[in-house]
Amino acid sequence: MRRIGQLRPSAGAVVTSEPNWANRTIWTADNLDVLRGMNTGAVKLAYLDPPFNSNKTYSAPVGSKAAGAAFKDSWTLGDVQEAEHGLLADQCESAYEVIRAAGLAHSPSMRAYLIMMAVRLLELRRVLADDGSVWLHCDDTAGAWLRCLMDAVFGRAWFRNVVIWKRTSAHSDARRFGRVNDWILFYAAPDATWNVQHEPHDARYLGRDYRIQHPKFGLCRRGDLTGAGLRNGESGEPWRGADPSAAGRHWAAPRAGSLAKWIDGAIPGYLEIASVHARLDVLDAAGLILWPERQGGFPALIRPLASSPGRAVGDLWADIGVIVSTSNERLGYPTQKPLALLERIIRSSSEPGDVVIDPFCGCATTCVAAERLGRQWAGIDLSPLAVKLVADRLKRERKSLDLMPDLTARTDVPRRTDTGPVPPYRTHRNTLYGRQEGDCAGCGVHFSIRNLTIDHVVPRSKGGSDHLENLQLLCGACNSAKGAGSQAALLVKLRERGIVWGES
Repeated sequence: MRRIGQLRPSAGAVVTSEPNWANRTIWTADNLDVLRGMNTGAVKLAYLDPPFNSNKTYSAPVGSKAAGAAFKDSWTLGDVQEAEHGLLADQCESAYEVIRAAGLAHSPSMRAYLIMMAVRLLELRRVLADDGSVWLHCDDTAGAWLRCLMDAVFGRAWFRNVVIWKRTSAHSDARRFGRVNDWILFYAAPDATWNVQHEPHDARYLGRDYRIQHPKFGLCRRGDLTGAGLRNGESGEPWRGADPSAAGRHWAAPRAGSLAKWIDGAIPGYLEIASVHARLDVLDAAGLILWPERQGGFPALIRPLASSPGRAVGDLWADIGVIVSTSNERLGYPTQKPLALLERIIRSSSEPGDVVIDPFCGCATTCVAAERLGRQWAGIDLSPLAVKLVADRLKRERKSLDLMPDLTARTDVPRRTDTGPVPPYRTHRNTLYGRQEGDCAGCGVHFSIRNLTIDHVVPRSKGGSDHLENLQLLCGACNSAKGAGSQAALLVKLRERGIVWGES
């Protein structure tokens, strides 16, 4: 058996290029077409909140700001989707096998849903920069299969976390524990930006550990001024009668981290002091050393609460609640996510000026959060309501400013500019003939070269390019049958005519 008319393998994000779109762009279009037209490696962070395959229909209530927004979250295995699954075999064999397994172990609906997601994730992988990251919002309906698919597309080395977001308070579900959380699959390149996020300290922790009331620095706790192990040089020598080496330790006046930065702010020039004993003298003069009351005790470091950014956020997010009915940011949009959630994600994996995209932007929460944090951004949604919602929301954000940011609303497919001049696609005829061994990429029949026509696997109107990887040779009958459609749609037509796709 020989596969016919396969899409060529998608290149990974091996380069970084400039976006071929303006900052603050919202597309009303199929996100697959738009992603195919985006430059390779132009995006630093992608967040996507796609349909969950929940088999529900969502709609915003009449009278809400998002009235008219609706989508049906159920999937069936149509012919084009089935053909797309076969085309994935050459693009990403591991993704093909994950989808095949889902069809056997779960359902045809899950298989159809994963096909839809896979072709988009492959394009998303291409547009991400070498140091990029992707956050996929889902729940336990398809989360396990989506993680397998993400492993296949991005590689296990990119996996960082399954973040559990507690989106609602406890409630009862029939014959099972109440479902109160969503999943966010976090994948990132090895060199991706990472900024640790913090949340306030627990009140019990503060009451237990922060018991020192400093006259200058407020609430403080006791900390170590020495580190484990012996050291040669000044850090192992006695200071003011206290010998750390006698206890198998050494002086460890802070030199890095949030505490050292805070001390340098309170005592300008602190970090420039090279001498360990001189740093200890400066800390003592500032009142940041606690001397023991008993004979033979060791001095300790005083750590002000103001120097601690809080607890590092873990992979269980229970501190950001769902948007309540009285919230100012509530639009009534189905499945709307809170701004605080997106702000945490964007802060974690990007810096000001970086490019953020959301291919399922809905009510544009990602776009608003990115604007708040000084990032460049683009969003894609099938509904034109997204353009109106982001404009209205940014207008409220900028109500104190005279100038509103310029928004670009587009319905077209962008043209890639990241590969330099592309030779006329008809110059690839001989190469394609050799690659296909003279067989038509549709029906599989052998022809002489003069009887085959160069055709685009993905039409240019759908984001396809003139590059060799997107070209094939078709006979006249197959070219006529394909028309302006995709290769997947052609294969369906051929099968309907009794030509079994995948066999010659």
